[in-house]
Amino acid sequence: MKDFERLSQAALILASQRKGLMPIKPLPQKLQPANEAEGYVLQGCVNQLLQRDLGPIVGYKIGCTTPVMQKFLGIPTPCAGEVFSRAVLAGHGTVPRNAFRCIGVECEIVVSISETLSPDDYSEENFSPMDVIGSMMVGMEIVDDRYEHYGSLGVPTLIADNFFNSGCVLGNAFTCWDTLNFNDLSGVTRVNGVALGKGRGAQIMGSPLNALRWFVKSMMSRGLTVQKGQFVMLGSVVETKWLEAGDVAEVEIESLGSVSLTVE
Repeated sequence: MKDFERLSQAALILASQRKGLMPIKPLPQKLQPANEAEGYVLQGCVNQLLQRDLGPIVGYKIGCTTPVMQKFLGIPTPCAGEVFSRAVLAGHGTVPRNAFRCIGVECEIVVSISETLSPDDYSEENFSPMDVIGSMMVGMEIVDDRYEHYGSLGVPTLIADNFFNSGCVLGNAFTCWDTLNFNDLSGVTRVNGVALGKGRGAQIMGSPLNALRWFVKSMMSRGLTVQKGQFVMLGSVVETKWLEAGDVAEVEIESLGSVSLTVE
């Protein structure tokens, strides 16, 4: 079976399972992505199908950038996913519980990209994350444990499914970000007014800037362009908190403000 045909079949399975809220199971052996690189290729195929319902890609998430999340998921390396326009909420969002299998939220530092980044213009030696940040904001990643058992899928298939992402809630853009000490920024997740976890920016790969550097290098090595104005969620400083109907979640990042989500 040719690679294109194999990936197309795998993409149809993953996209249909996600849209139908069916538990995502391991792909048939012959369709499974062999490694992380192939997982990202399959992610692109899946997302072409999902964009028909969810809109274009407007941002990205990075998972497993902190020790707390690496321990929680049992995955030692960062993984990236794409975020669709219709899955982005502003400030204080509301979602129906029945649109998810197992909804959770994460507490994130987010940056917007100030200039288009393309492989032709990229140099790893000369790249500085500080030069491509347009603004910073607080973000709540909305995740969904869509999987029959995520540990059995393997990291490449989780990557292909955008690594748990189901959207986000973004706060107001903070343009004086260069006055902040990124490593000292503290974050907290509250559910129904109760603080359930706290963390600091330094937990994100030693510095949130390291996560951004990793993301850009990853995109450039895959021959992909990051567009001006797109955003990147750099990873959660608090372990995922799972929600049920009636819950109200809030995440707050020091100096960047807070956002919230109501589950109906």
